Amino acid sequence: MDSLLIFGNLLNTTLVFSTALIFAALGGLFSERSGIVNIGIEGLMVFGAFAAAIGTHYAEEAGMGGASPWVGLITAVVVGVLGSLIHAVATITFKADQTISGVVINFLATGITLYLVKLLFDGAGETPLLLHRLAKLNFPDFASIPVIGPILGTGILNSYPTTFIAIILVFVTYYVLNKTTFGLRLRSVGEHPSAADTMGINVNRMRYIGVMLSGALAGLGGATITLTTTGLFSHTTVSGQGFIAIAALIFGKWNPLGIMGAALFFGFSQAIRNYVQLFEWSASIPQDFILMLPYVLTVIVLVVAIGKSRAPAALGEAYDPGKR
Repeated sequence: MDSLLIFGNLLNTTLVFSTALIFAALGGLFSERSGIVNIGIEGLMVFGAFAAAIGTHYAEEAGMGGASPWVGLITAVVVGVLGSLIHAVATITFKADQTISGVVINFLATGITLYLVKLLFDGAGETPLLLHRLAKLNFPDFASIPVIGPILGTGILNSYPTTFIAIILVFVTYYVLNKTTFGLRLRSVGEHPSAADTMGINVNRMRYIGVMLSGALAGLGGATITLTTTGLFSHTTVSGQGFIAIAALIFGKWNPLGIMGAALFFGFSQAIRNYVQLFEWSASIPQDFILMLPYVLTVIVLVVAIGKSRAPAALGEAYDPGKR
């Protein structure tokens, strides 16, 4: 039973780390399915993590109590959208290089948020620790079920509400992209924008929507880290999760279900490092090697998957109606 309990806890920790990756990777999916490369997912997550901490903090000061984290989530979505508009205007309206624009977003987010934290909190390098965070949902009845109880009650069901929202969004995204007119139009401007334009689809408008959705979801991913894991915002809160989300997007072959599987894999790679240290043989492994495990796996997966994944045909190409 102890082994089942450990497995349940490992599964639970995997879901905690995977949730932010699912949100961010789904955000990247909407942007890149529309034809816009979004390397700025990391920066948008930073904006979201910062906004969640600020929104929650001031909601607490306003006496909103347990509702404060939800205010933080909404704030993160709004700020994520606003941040993504910088990328959208640069790449869609002014046809700037999409990769460079994304890199600028990453640097901009880090600099602006750190400056604002110091400005708002008397030179501190991080926001105050939040009094209210998202609480895990608890289903004690499931924990008493023989054999599978620890896996369900301790693992899958004992999760934050954002985890359930992320999983639901995976299936909603799959349906929207594959079964709705909006999804067909979004995919068409990422594959054959000239043909889509000929059919009366406003290419630039669809791409703006795709990038803005990426900002909303990436912001939600950053907020998830703040409101479930760290409890505050600092310059190390996101720590490369946006780049891992991009890896999950590629490894998942721009498919929502594949993205969820890839995010769970990367979440597991982050969770396992916490449990490796419980074994005596891990004492001979330098701590730095254990901490770098998720990032090493990210690089390996990208090397293996990059040649086998098919990106949208017009990804990274600015659309010029005059060249049809």
